[in-house]
Amino acid sequence: MNSPGPMTQPEENGSGIPTGQLPPDLSNLQVDGEAAESFIAEKRIGERIKYLRLKKSMGLVDLGRHTGLSASFLSQLETGRVVPTLRNLARIAMVFSKDLSYFFDPEPDTLFRVHRGKQRVRLPQSGVADPSYFFESLGYLVPDRLLDPYFAEFLPKKRDREPRAHQHVGCEFLYLLTGQLAVQHGEVTHHIEAGDAIYFDANTVHSYVCMGDSPATALIVTLQQPLVPPLQSRNNGFISRVRNPAAQSFTSSKPGPAAVAMAKRNASPQQRTA
Repeated sequence: MNSPGPMTQPEENGSGIPTGQLPPDLSNLQVDGEAAESFIAEKRIGERIKYLRLKKSMGLVDLGRHTGLSASFLSQLETGRVVPTLRNLARIAMVFSKDLSYFFDPEPDTLFRVHRGKQRVRLPQSGVADPSYFFESLGYLVPDRLLDPYFAEFLPKKRDREPRAHQHVGCEFLYLLTGQLAVQHGEVTHHIEAGDAIYFDANTVHSYVCMGDSPATALIVTLQQPLVPPLQSRNNGFISRVRNPAAQSFTSSKPGPAAVAMAKRNASPQQRTA
């Protein structure tokens, strides 16, 4: 019997995987730096960051304050001169309520996103040491969304906690799920209860105060686009109260006196004498 020859180790390709065990389509694959840079450039990460920033009317200094990154570094990111790490990209994504996949995935032909309740992040009211409400984004996985839906929980009022008013571009819709809420819009304060809905111009300074002993919860939707002002409007806030849908309707089969008078003014002479 012949003795076996010396055993040899299979040649490796640098990744720890023997070359002979690589799939045929990968055995001769080698990615150079230029190809990697081209792949990153195709994702247009810097352009996407700039688009999100300008959409919020945010300057480089403002974005740097929110992310802890310098304005000069962010400028280099937007122009493609540097490539962000995942940690820095995650900071930017969280400011705009985006998932990391937003910067890499192509826009789907048909948009459909599921936001699991256990995956949402509960965030406090910003800019205050003692927040009066917490909110959860319900649309953070949707790229370039036109609407921003939120679930909000307003804490009971405290004697030493003043409401912090704010304003933003566009309009806002709020449907109160539970509790009682006082919403100040400009100089007017509106009191709403569970089941009430409000729709208002968010350019006007507004704030919320929970009026009950237990937290109030609401569904909020914001549209961050400039509004076209109505021709005749003295009050930009509108309250829609539907306490008993079976007994109340938005339309009426019988026109009111004002509608009758307007119809007479707009009618032709033949119609007026009819």
